[in-house]
Amino acid sequence: MSQILLIGGSGFIGSHVAARLVQAGHSVRVPTRLRSRARHLLLLPTLEVLQANVHDDRTLDQLVAGCDAVVNLAGILHSRGGDPYGPDFARAHVELPRRITDACYKAGIRRLVHVSALGAKSDAPSEYLRSKAAGEQVLSAARKRIDATVLRPSVVFGPEDSFLNLFSSLQRVLPVMLLACPEAKFQPVHVADVAECVARCLAGQDCVNHSYDLCGPKVYTLRELVRFAGAASGHPRPVIGLPDSLATLQAWSMEWLPVKLLSRDNLRSMQVPSTCDCEFPFGIAPLSLEATAPAWLAGKGPRAVYNEYRGRAGR
Repeated sequence: MSQILLIGGSGFIGSHVAARLVQAGHSVRVPTRLRSRARHLLLLPTLEVLQANVHDDRTLDQLVAGCDAVVNLAGILHSRGGDPYGPDFARAHVELPRRITDACYKAGIRRLVHVSALGAKSDAPSEYLRSKAAGEQVLSAARKRIDATVLRPSVVFGPEDSFLNLFSSLQRVLPVMLLACPEAKFQPVHVADVAECVARCLAGQDCVNHSYDLCGPKVYTLRELVRFAGAASGHPRPVIGLPDSLATLQAWSMEWLPVKLLSRDNLRSMQVPSTCDCEFPFGIAPLSLEATAPAWLAGKGPRAVYNEYRGRAGR
């Protein structure tokens, strides 16, 4: 049994990673600014939720003390603007990985699994992707001090995601879907497969100083994904693609909403196909959208959602 610090463990992906690590026999620490955000994890037997600010160096030093490895899932989708990326992206995607590597070095911890994003490059069109690339560069620069593995998933889907579920919810109330970047390409990967990859990375040393792109078995356009979500939820709506000028206007207007659904930087991210042509790592056969998503999109309840896990286990 190892002691794992799981940063970003209270979110959608983090909750599945936490459950998988507990299943593997690890003890897991999940820091969160508000303990109430992680109350859904409290029933996991070897998991501890700690109210803490991971952006504070002294607090981070205390969190890593006694751990064998760290998993960093922290990430945001929106930031104030900047060049080459905004301050919020810098804090979450660049400064935090630097703090984590420094804290690990001081504590004598070498093992780190870092979840980045598919398409992250220093010359990418969006601030989001450029900041993710800068975070990876922090790990590369610390290679002599830390044994890191980087995972780059495409858009991640699952029962609690904010991607397919958002499109499903919108089609329950809107008569038509006005869609920006309808031909943007994605290769969605199931959250359980991402969690499995994290667990496999911590189980062996062969993946140290390696990066892995994580994609599902099929490529879709955004238009196809929106239609799929509507049909699976029982509320299909016409999907009308917007020209670039109107898409930019739509994104700009949504930036003023209390909860941002879309930003102009998101549009720039979608200029890069979120796809890959490599095999899924560790011999894992990735779950498909068609075999899993209809259960929760149709609102059949939690029992139907877990059928996919039973099927995978051969039960």
